[in-house]
Amino acid sequence: MADPIITATRALAVDAFDVLRHSVDGLHADALNRRPAGADTNSIAVLVTHALGATRLLMSLAVGAPLPPRDRDAEFAAQVADPDTLLDAISTIGAECLAILDGAASIDWGAPRQRTRSDGSTWSMTAGYAMLHALDHLRGHADEAALTRHVITRS
Repeated sequence: MADPIITATRALAVDAFDVLRHSVDGLHADALNRRPAGADTNSIAVLVTHALGATRLLMSLAVGAPLPPRDRDAEFAAQVADPDTLLDAISTIGAECLAILDGAASIDWGAPRQRTRSDGSTWSMTAGYAMLHALDHLRGHADEAALTRHVITRS
């Protein structure tokens, strides 16, 4: 019997990846790289890149899989030359995230998980928290990208 948490996570992640795709599709590079309210805000390129990197890491952490390499600072500096770059990333990294879920064995959602950050500090949580955070974070940035698209295409 499939773990109902993994099954639900998969469905919610697929939906969020679709929102990211819609937020990117049909926009040109200037729109994807635009920071709509100034330098302190995030472009769609940044939101998508960061959401994908964080989701893959948190899902891996949750299921006890090896953690993927990640450069969080680079995610926040992301710029693209065309929408295909982001659409390809959504397809590739989205598929990797789903494969992480599909390959998960029985998970003790209360099991402790730890991640060492780039600054050397340690972030501790349970497997369940890591998975819920992965979904919450992904959906939050997917919705933010959709709103950013709305702002950019209406101005």
